[in-house]
Amino acid sequence: MQAKGRNGFIILLFIAFLIIGSSCSTSPTATLGTDQVTVLRLAHNHGESHPVHQSLKKFAELVEEKTDGKMKVDLYAGGKLGSEREVIELLQAGSIQISKVSASALEPFANVYSIFSLPYIFESKEHYYEVMDSSYVQEIYQSTKNKNFKGLTFYDAGSRNIYTRNKKVESPDDLAGMKIRVQPSPTTTKMISLMGGAPTPMSYGEVFTSLQSGVVDGAENNEMALTTDNHGEVAKAYTYTEHAFVPDVLIINHEVWDKLPDNFQTAITEASIESTEYHKVLWEKETENAKAKAKEKGVSFYEIDKSAFEEAVQPMHESFKQDKELQKVYENFRSLAENGS
Repeated sequence: MQAKGRNGFIILLFIAFLIIGSSCSTSPTATLGTDQVTVLRLAHNHGESHPVHQSLKKFAELVEEKTDGKMKVDLYAGGKLGSEREVIELLQAGSIQISKVSASALEPFANVYSIFSLPYIFESKEHYYEVMDSSYVQEIYQSTKNKNFKGLTFYDAGSRNIYTRNKKVESPDDLAGMKIRVQPSPTTTKMISLMGGAPTPMSYGEVFTSLQSGVVDGAENNEMALTTDNHGEVAKAYTYTEHAFVPDVLIINHEVWDKLPDNFQTAITEASIESTEYHKVLWEKETENAKAKAKEKGVSFYEIDKSAFEEAVQPMHESFKQDKELQKVYENFRSLAENGS
């Protein structure tokens, strides 16, 4: 991290301590294993109306219920404590204990997470769920323990699709010269390049104003972005490229986890799994609602033949399999596809 960026992060860390310190008189480590209430702080970047936030609220309720009120989870929504990268660093430092981040944000910490951004690794939503509920993903959750955090569960973030200010996208030729916002991930950057666009990495909080001002011509995300974050006010053409299913991942500071009593660990594990099942139902409902609201804003939705995009990104699949460790993960994921290829 360069000096300017590091200074900014130190300031952020200081602000975070002020914010989270005002809500809790004791630190989590001071109360672990005692009769006092243990408070874990959870930060994420979605607004409070977003279904992921609602599912995190359910997670917090379940944790409190399963521990008879001896453990509580305080939520900090809307990116109040920084970008996903900054929040992960706060979590590593122990300033917060839990976070929800996109799997793509975890790539710099464990390269295996890049598989979720590999375009068309999943054949369908059914294949995606089959993989996410498997032991293969549990192994991936453990891959960041040496970075002082691990995964607990996932929250569906839908299929990622291309949306632009006003242009329907049917082939890689249609994306030529178009600046498309991507998550700060090497995999998604490469993907958009192969799909024909000009990838423009930026944090999620910058997307609306960048679309509005023309800094970018489009972005790639689920339908929820059109309504909960108002992207549909400026982006009117949504094309179902369905190039990726990139989950949100619930992560916890590993040092804090190790200090928790067994019954607290069990409560968190059970609550995380139950909140994921709750979220699957909620996501389906809210996606349909978001699509209806977006249509009212003048957004048009387009179904297309995706084969040209699938063919364009095949070099990424071949490159991914060059790494023996990643090849094994790739084969595990593909083995759960309907055709097993």
